[in-house]
Amino acid sequence: MLNISTFQVEYFLLMGIPGLEESHLLLSIPFCIMYVMDLIGNSILILVIGRNETLHQPMYLFLMMLATCDILLSSTTVPKTLCIFWFNSHTISFNGCLVQTFFIHFNFATESAILVSMAYDRYYAICHPLTYTSTITGSFIRKIIIFALLRSIFTITPFVFLLYRLPYEGSNVIEHTYCEHMSMARLATADILVNVVYGLIIATCDTVVDMILIVVSYVVIIRAVLRLQSSEARLKSFNTCTSHVCVIILFYIPAFFSFIIHRVGHKYISPRFHILLANLYVIVPPMMNPIIYGVKTREIRQRVVAMFCRVCIGDRQER
Repeated sequence: MLNISTFQVEYFLLMGIPGLEESHLLLSIPFCIMYVMDLIGNSILILVIGRNETLHQPMYLFLMMLATCDILLSSTTVPKTLCIFWFNSHTISFNGCLVQTFFIHFNFATESAILVSMAYDRYYAICHPLTYTSTITGSFIRKIIIFALLRSIFTITPFVFLLYRLPYEGSNVIEHTYCEHMSMARLATADILVNVVYGLIIATCDTVVDMILIVVSYVVIIRAVLRLQSSEARLKSFNTCTSHVCVIILFYIPAFFSFIIHRVGHKYISPRFHILLANLYVIVPPMMNPIIYGVKTREIRQRVVAMFCRVCIGDRQER
């Protein structure tokens, strides 16, 4: 278990949800259903947008990127969680734990950047409609994608090195269903102040700044919409933002509570509640996002219905 020269354990034991061990098999049912819905819903979203050139517009391209991040985020954690619930497969290698930690935080940072981009897209579409098509171009979108990926890589990679440098001479048991920065750091037998401070810096510079930019964008949007004289125009403008606002709420609120509990409230909040919330955070928003956009966005809803109609007609003709 212990490499004496580097003081690193060979593997960790992910124990699942503490206090609910006897309910793991029962919990696996909704987890599995939500994960399958996540994969199907986001895959349909990517397929519909990718195959329809009329949907190759900035808002839908950002939505396709969001769906890709959702699949990656849930697929980084849920399969291992289900293995714990179904097969009591608690073991994960040290390097595997680092890789999982990286991709969880990487996907979160990238998705946060995409949500900011979507807010900026709505701001420009509503507040500057005359210059929208000349400003939000394919080249501009590619630059945003590159920036989002590079920002995530440069801010999240240090987490891996900060965890790798720590000695792990004590317990290798992680009371969680997946590896996460602070859950790994707390097992170290050394001072983790640098990990805590860096986590706070990244949370402030990335997530908090992203949230402020989104709020500012929507304050400006609301002011611009309220100036419109036609009530029908105001309603139409608000409707274009409803889906995005719902996704923002689903994404940031659970993440915010999980962050606060990890650093401040872990001594006062039940680990059972915290870990259950952390699991719901990586599976519920990815499952709900395609449903929200499918219900609220007429163009996507029509394309999905048309796609299924073609599939059904094709099956009947073959028969």
